Amino acid sequence: MFEIRTQLSRDSSGSTPWESLGSPTLLRSPTSGFPLPDGLYEDATFPKQHMPIREEFVWKRPQEICKSPQFITDGATRMDVCQGELNDCWFLSAVASLSLNPFLLHQVVPPGQGFQGGYNGCFRFRFWQNGVWTDVQIDDRLPTKRDKLVYMRSSNKDEFWSALLEKAYAKLKGGYSALDMGYPHVAMADMTGGITGGLRVPSDPRKLGYELQPLLQKGALINCANTTGPFGKKNDFGIVYWHAYSVTGLETIKTKGSPVQLVRIRNPWGNTEWNGPWSDGGSEWDNVSAEEQQRVERIQQEDGEFWMSPEDFCQNFDMVEVCHLSGDALSESKVKKPWKCTLHHGHWIPQRGLPQYSLTLLEEDDPSDPEQMCSFLLALMQKHTHKTGVLSNTELRIYKVRSEYEFLSSQDLEQLRPVRRDISEPRREHVYRGRLPLGHYIIIPYINTNREEEFLLRVLTEKANKTIAVVTPTVDGNSITPPMSPRLVGLPSLNEARELFVKHCGKESYCTSLDLYNMLTGAIAKGVFAGSEKQLNLEQCKSFVVLMDNQVKGRLDLMEFLALWEQLWDWTGIFLTFDKNKNQVLDYNEIPPALEAAGEFQELDGTGKGVISVNLREFLKITMYN
Repeated sequence: MFEIRTQLSRDSSGSTPWESLGSPTLLRSPTSGFPLPDGLYEDATFPKQHMPIREEFVWKRPQEICKSPQFITDGATRMDVCQGELNDCWFLSAVASLSLNPFLLHQVVPPGQGFQGGYNGCFRFRFWQNGVWTDVQIDDRLPTKRDKLVYMRSSNKDEFWSALLEKAYAKLKGGYSALDMGYPHVAMADMTGGITGGLRVPSDPRKLGYELQPLLQKGALINCANTTGPFGKKNDFGIVYWHAYSVTGLETIKTKGSPVQLVRIRNPWGNTEWNGPWSDGGSEWDNVSAEEQQRVERIQQEDGEFWMSPEDFCQNFDMVEVCHLSGDALSESKVKKPWKCTLHHGHWIPQRGLPQYSLTLLEEDDPSDPEQMCSFLLALMQKHTHKTGVLSNTELRIYKVRSEYEFLSSQDLEQLRPVRRDISEPRREHVYRGRLPLGHYIIIPYINTNREEEFLLRVLTEKANKTIAVVTPTVDGNSITPPMSPRLVGLPSLNEARELFVKHCGKESYCTSLDLYNMLTGAIAKGVFAGSEKQLNLEQCKSFVVLMDNQVKGRLDLMEFLALWEQLWDWTGIFLTFDKNKNQVLDYNEIPPALEAAGEFQELDGTGKGVISVNLREFLKITMYN
């Protein structure tokens, strides 16, 4: 076994500047690994029993696969990331994005390792877990069939850094089988310490550059996917459904006509590319000079990298995931506008009050902006959830205050209304992005659980603004900050909703408006809204179906049904929270905070700039059905 010790410097408040995270120290016990007769290290702790394929394969070291193995050849690049027989494109797309930043890559893949002097069969990698970097040590034996790597490999057969990185990540997660299917944002967070979240694909393609440019300028890692078709199949233009691609660039290309904006994308499979306009063999490149093609590093070969217009991007990808990085993580890179980040390690203790954090916004993003607004990003992570397997609902509240060190008492919290409030369903990390005017604010994170929990709160701002933990005044040793009321629930959970779907729609595998009516009336009759089910009618359920029926089939599949149920779950919870007099009617003064808590505009405002774009269908959804 390995004993991992981390060196983490903190101030007395529990806050940790991003750059103060120390390097972890890994100590190897005598039973964790041992030298073979040839003197090479063998890792006895790697979980070989958890393998996703049943075929026979042979574990071999790189020098048994090729004559002159190299750890890294001519630098680690996105071309070194090719998928094998494992469904881990989600991990590969994150690695491909990581390879674009040498400093970031060296955090995960420490330099100075290789197969020459000092080689002993042992390699070391680093991953970010719960706010600290953790070392993972492995041997270099890799699964092969007929002297070829089974899983991840480089396009150069003599290069092995990517294959060994995949093995180290598999060890961290519990074996290669743990990498079979996953989400890019999870791998991105584990390899960067970044904050991950989704980005809405704009309905107007002209807005795509407006969305992507500031993210790329801040050094964000971006992945995209098409989730509208059957798993593993391709659409007419070669895009694989439910497959993770990396967005690696955005360029304005000079042509013989007018300039054209293009998005550069990388497929970690390496041998399946876009075959539409601006593809490798596209005639559109005939109007671009050789010098311009060289400037944008266009490579005309089937290497997995291709270019697309914003119009084609918006038509072929419906999901985008973003990993936000701070300037400390990016070091002296080419990033023009990096985030500034502060970390706070804290505890949530039921009935003992809530921690408070002061946020001071000193400098606006754009001095020419008359509104003097500051962009910020909050990320509340529940620690150690991999041990318990339990995630709780979380909430973030932001209050406007007069001074930096002001503490909000019980009376203050009863009288003040938060300027921002965001509620999240159970997930590993709750991310909220927004903008606020210059001034002083208090952030209150909340975890809806009866258990003591550790959490990590990260605050990212565009300029060097300030955030600190507020010292909590106490009376008789007890915090006087009142515990936040538990989230009120008006409908069954998503897991229960899934069971309802199987019960009512299992044979057909789709939900009609009548099915929805039957499920909702039954659920409402058994909950806090009992009696209100009599006011529900079939026409309302038809409107609910239209709201989520993205394929315009007049019915909902399981994913669409669960998305609808999640919305209804949120809305009923917000209603119960702001119905202060419990008369099951929102009074005039209760409506504004309820609408703000629903956060529809904030959800659509992916860049936090206070501007959204919607197409006609989305407009009808928002105005007629929401």
